Amino acid sequence: MMRFRLEPRERTPVWLNLLLPVLAILATLVLSSGLIVAAGADTLPAYSALFAGAFGSRFNAVETVVKAAPMVFTGLAVAVAFRAKFWNIGAEGQLLAGAMAAAFIGGLEGLAPWTLAPLMILCGAIAGGLWAGIPATLKVRYQVDDVVATLMLNFVMFYAMMALLDGPWKDPLSGYPDSPDIRMDAEFPILLERTRLHLGVAIALVCTALVWLLMSRTTLGFAIRAVGENARAAAHAGMPVARVVFVTALISGGLAGLAGVGEVAGMHYQVMANLSPGYGYTGIVIAMLARLNPLGVVPSALFFAAVATGAETMSRKTGVPVFLADIIQGASLVCMLVALLFANFRVRLQRAAAV
Repeated sequence: MMRFRLEPRERTPVWLNLLLPVLAILATLVLSSGLIVAAGADTLPAYSALFAGAFGSRFNAVETVVKAAPMVFTGLAVAVAFRAKFWNIGAEGQLLAGAMAAAFIGGLEGLAPWTLAPLMILCGAIAGGLWAGIPATLKVRYQVDDVVATLMLNFVMFYAMMALLDGPWKDPLSGYPDSPDIRMDAEFPILLERTRLHLGVAIALVCTALVWLLMSRTTLGFAIRAVGENARAAAHAGMPVARVVFVTALISGGLAGLAGVGEVAGMHYQVMANLSPGYGYTGIVIAMLARLNPLGVVPSALFFAAVATGAETMSRKTGVPVFLADIIQGASLVCMLVALLFANFRVRLQRAAAV
């Protein structure tokens, strides 16, 4: 009688690392097809409508890329933090911190027009980084659980923002719980005429390259990876573990803050309650799907953006509920976690001993 046995891999092949995310996405689509059939639609036409809605025209493709930009930032934020075993679940709050800082700077009247965009980017990144620095300090000094601290601070930031939007920061012109619009001089320039492709998309791609260089080509990147692999061994080797974790948190929060800057300066031009539909939480799934590789974050974010933007087209043409997009996103994380099992273990067939 034969039975399966899992045994640890000494080394994961490069081709397998590249193949696993693809297999996870394919498995997600196969699993989700059952829900499409249950909704009374055919699988292939539904998926065809989904991806046509995301990439079927120049307008749709640009909208997908624009929607992917904040997910790239939050995916990078999570990927960097998780590399150091700093479990940053707070990218959502850090995004809002960056957005609020950008909206405040963008609304100041005394600043020269050419200084607005650079100051918004800088202050947004600093605000997100400082907000992430709070749970990092609690972790390294008082051993407070970083998952709980970062998660709870999301709600602190959101309700603090809503208190401002319902109070002293409410736009007097509209009367809605929104901040006043930023100055027109502060709006990010459009990179492609008659589209919403703004400067923030280019910044997201530049940050992807910079984060990859940081993690793979610098001493700090090596320290981050070493602390994440074994903090005790890194400390014995003379690395300042607490400092590395704190700096990692600042970088992670700064990247998430830039997502908020892009949404304010390139898309909405103000802060509002529904500024982020959960980009910070989506970044966790994107980072895991990318296996914490900065270069893998971009295609992962594009996949999630395609599902989100194409879901409405699929719903109109086939009658499948748009909520399927959320199911696909959640299922992709589960499939990727299962796929990671095969990155670390191989399946062996062995003959069971006779009784």
